[in-house]
Amino acid sequence: MEEKREKVILLIEDNPDDEELTLRALAKCGIDNKVVVCRDGADALNYIFGRAEYKGRNPADFPAITLLDLKLPKVDGLTVLERIRGDSRTQLMPVAILTSSRLEEDLIRSYQLGVNSYVRKPVKSELFVEAIRQLGLYWLTINESPPSRDEDRGAIGL
Repeated sequence: MEEKREKVILLIEDNPDDEELTLRALAKCGIDNKVVVCRDGADALNYIFGRAEYKGRNPADFPAITLLDLKLPKVDGLTVLERIRGDSRTQLMPVAILTSSRLEEDLIRSYQLGVNSYVRKPVKSELFVEAIRQLGLYWLTINESPPSRDEDRGAIGL
């Protein structure tokens, strides 16, 4: 019998106000899943690939959803997405861009790189809470996530 994985949310966000608003919105909506927060792209890649202080974390055991900001210090969000999609262990990892960027090229490039969803952060906090509620509802309860890519279980036939 397959063991049920914990549905972890990975929040990659450098703005402390947006981080706090996201965490409060999740709590307000009754979403009590574990949230791992990375505040820059380099830390996010370390978490995702089990390096540095996350050494030993299996990259194939990816979060149920990754909420990825685009404008990040050290390594930008598009580069993080490109590295996720470029590795067989993480290429199926669900990623939603959550950004304030209004640039059409960011939207187009995100989809070219294989993002699962692109959400612009609403300016009004009540709309932001609703956006987070809908993201959480969809990605944590409705969406069927791909199974873990554990190499010792073999590749998944697509």
